[in-house]
Amino acid sequence: MMIEPPIDELEKKAGKNKYVLSVLASKRAKEIETTRRSELATADKKAISIALDEIYNGEIVSNETND
Repeated sequence: MMIEPPIDELEKKAGKNKYVLSVLASKRAKEIETTRRSELATADKKAISIALDEIYNGEIVSNETND
């Protein structure tokens, strides 16, 4: 079973810090749930999956990264 996006790549986007990644993803998922409620009702993905995809694609960036 392949998990997309890969956790290693997601970690890199969050400054190699799993804690920062989890906080960033959960905050964005909550934001998505409140702003796109009707869209999520018919979507295949959950808010957390959408948030992780956005982080992976560089649409959401942490200000805590150590690049």
